[in-house]
Amino acid sequence: MSQTPSHPPEDTRSDEPASAEEKTLDKLLAEAQARIDEQRDAWLRAVAETENIRKRAQADIAAAHKFGVERFAEGLLPVMDSLEAALGAAADSPQVLRDGLELTLRQLKAAFQKANLVEIAPAAGARFDPHQHQAMAAVEAENATPNSIVAVVLKGYSLHDRIVRPALVTVAKALENKGGIPISDGN
Repeated sequence: MSQTPSHPPEDTRSDEPASAEEKTLDKLLAEAQARIDEQRDAWLRAVAETENIRKRAQADIAAAHKFGVERFAEGLLPVMDSLEAALGAAADSPQVLRDGLELTLRQLKAAFQKANLVEIAPAAGARFDPHQHQAMAAVEAENATPNSIVAVVLKGYSLHDRIVRPALVTVAKALENKGGIPISDGN
């Protein structure tokens, strides 16, 4: 009896778990790939949305720069009209000119108020504030305390609490006696 080399019988059971395991791995890989694709899609959408928001914001900023003074200009247009009307009527009567100028001043003040442009006009005797006032001169004043405002040379203005122009003022300085020594309580 001749023996033919026999091959060990193949275990069909060992093939089945391998193929089941491969199917499970393939399924997990497909799910992971699907999740990656979803995340990538969500990321691309987020990037596109961010870019759109950036472009809209730039357009809004450009429009704000371009038309930022529009409201203020609209408030000044009636002022220009009133000035032109006042100049046209000046030949008729001085009273008409005065009335026109008063109307113009009221309209200009209303336009400044709408634009939050606030007048800085300190009263005489008020304390000098270097953040709001600019001293043009220092004068000796008998009834004024040193560093107090004696007179307003030119009104100042602030826009939203930012000083556009400080009020130009004259400030009181300490009185000096004939010897050139400032007067104090000891003299």
